[in-house]
Amino acid sequence: MKHLIIYSTIVTSIFFSSCSNYLDIVPENDIETIETIFEKREQAELWLKSCYVLMTDPVSSVIVNPAFTGTDEVVAGEYTRQLLTTQHRWQWYGLFIGDGLQMVQEPYANIWKKDLFYAAIRYCNIFFEKIGGVYNMPDNEKALWVAELKALKAQLYFELMRRYGPIILVPENIEVNSDIEIMQQPRSPIDTCVNTIVRLLDEAMKVLPPFMQKDQSRWTYHSLESAATLKAQVLLYAASPLFNGNPAYTNFKNKKGEQLFNTTYDHEKWKRAAEATDEAIQLCLDGGRQLVTGNMSKSTELLNTMMDIENSVVAPGYANNEAIYMIRPQGQSLHFWYSWTLPYFKSTDYANYNASMKGCISPSIKMVEMYYTEHGLPIDADKEWDYSSRYQMGKESSPLYRDVIPLNSDVLGLHLRREPRFYASIAADRCYWQRGKDAAQNLIVKAYRGEQFGTHTPIINNSYPQNLSGYWLKKGSYSNVSTRDYSSAIDNREEGAIIFRLAELYLMKAEAWNEYLETPDAEHVYNPLNAVRERAGIPDVESAWTNYSKTPDKVKTKTGMREIIRQEWNIEFAFEGRRFWNLRRWLTAADELNTDLYGWNILGETAHQFYNNFDGPVVVWSKREFVAPRDYLFPIRSEEVMVAGCVQNPGW
Repeated sequence: MKHLIIYSTIVTSIFFSSCSNYLDIVPENDIETIETIFEKREQAELWLKSCYVLMTDPVSSVIVNPAFTGTDEVVAGEYTRQLLTTQHRWQWYGLFIGDGLQMVQEPYANIWKKDLFYAAIRYCNIFFEKIGGVYNMPDNEKALWVAELKALKAQLYFELMRRYGPIILVPENIEVNSDIEIMQQPRSPIDTCVNTIVRLLDEAMKVLPPFMQKDQSRWTYHSLESAATLKAQVLLYAASPLFNGNPAYTNFKNKKGEQLFNTTYDHEKWKRAAEATDEAIQLCLDGGRQLVTGNMSKSTELLNTMMDIENSVVAPGYANNEAIYMIRPQGQSLHFWYSWTLPYFKSTDYANYNASMKGCISPSIKMVEMYYTEHGLPIDADKEWDYSSRYQMGKESSPLYRDVIPLNSDVLGLHLRREPRFYASIAADRCYWQRGKDAAQNLIVKAYRGEQFGTHTPIINNSYPQNLSGYWLKKGSYSNVSTRDYSSAIDNREEGAIIFRLAELYLMKAEAWNEYLETPDAEHVYNPLNAVRERAGIPDVESAWTNYSKTPDKVKTKTGMREIIRQEWNIEFAFEGRRFWNLRRWLTAADELNTDLYGWNILGETAHQFYNNFDGPVVVWSKREFVAPRDYLFPIRSEEVMVAGCVQNPGW
């Protein structure tokens, strides 16, 4: 108990020291206590864990991390925005950022502050300084822990970098009695930030073992594969349009007058990223990482593929061969979407009612239409898919879709002959939703007002949970657990929050090499892309575009493949928090995020009413704003700018 009290005192002193000391270590009178803590292994390990804990929610939580709800992937109304604000300590940071409400006074999703990521960086630095004094640890274990924290420090820097751009680097902590000029460090140029992160990861990789060679108790700390993946991701961002030759930052300088961005485009950065991605993939394959495939428990090929897709993004018991890096979630990770996305049934529906389910965050029509056809093509590019009739009713007769679509029944054309990832991720009206251990427990989604899934009020009600788009999100939930039993079956399950998975590396490789090469080739571009597509149950990219598309030559050009690869990103990682960052690094967010969000008329009681007279979707949320170039980087809190003496991001 004595040690816990001492530790709590240190945490408090670090977190709540004055704003002017946010890069300091701790007040002088606590230094002796820190020395005492770093006498024993147990206390040193507790210190190490605290570094990870500070990062967990801002990275893995669907509530705290704005990437999950801050784009055009999901729709939510006023009820959702108000519920957390009034009843809990959280806010839906992403929803507010997506609505254009970001601000400098109290920024949403603010990790640039003394008691969060910079506190974790200070923790890391203290650990590096003091770990040598622990007497009951072998040197090889000390080296491992240092390597794990070097990779974590690199991750903290990266998370700051992709939010704020150039950041303040803290190679070592500053003494508390230093002059204010020393404490007020400048922001470093973006290339310096990138190189610092890469150097930390290179140092860590010399010591870190492969994931499967680590003790299970250390699975949620960095491994050789995760450090290599992070390195590749950092270099991919450095090569991307936001950070590579962006003319919007021509006059962006730190307080020393240094140019923070090199606004001359450097083509070689793509090669550096591509080669790092190649290295990371090889390390992952050597370490036994592989895409989740091979389910044979279902009755059809489509259902088996859907199960592979479902299993690729969850990690019960930290078991997932595709996961490269998992952390122990503290709050609501991707898996915990269920409270907000699974359907809100009436309490009289005894077989399915679950009081925890709100069903008030739903996929947008934009994402519904983003998924491919069965031929692995965009719905407007497939010459054999009836794009003009997508908002009309049709029927499915093929037994290939048994237990996915009710055969020979009226179903919207938009929901027919789509790729397996669509059916695995989206619950659409008049389609089956697997909600238990066998087909007998499947539910047909009936979304019209008054039906099982539909709203039961005659108006859009801000005090009542409603699904505004008419679609439900499956991704991140388990199809073999009934809705009624979901909370009791899942809440106490040990579940890893997946930060990186192998499919991401394949898409990174395809993108980086496509940008570097003059024309795409099989080895560097098509093959990694096809690895992801094969698991998704769709044809390889060359066959799909050559045999089924209206523009067969698109797959042969750099520009064409850029669009194809970006759509593959949007589909494979839909609702996993990637689109938020990708749109920013591609500099396409202003085009994508200033449009209204669409859905169906959820107050309609018939197909004709629900589907808006079959004339197409209706606007269900219009409070959207992305100001370019301002919103490509987060604002630093205005008080922090004054206290730390650093420059603010452009436009803020």
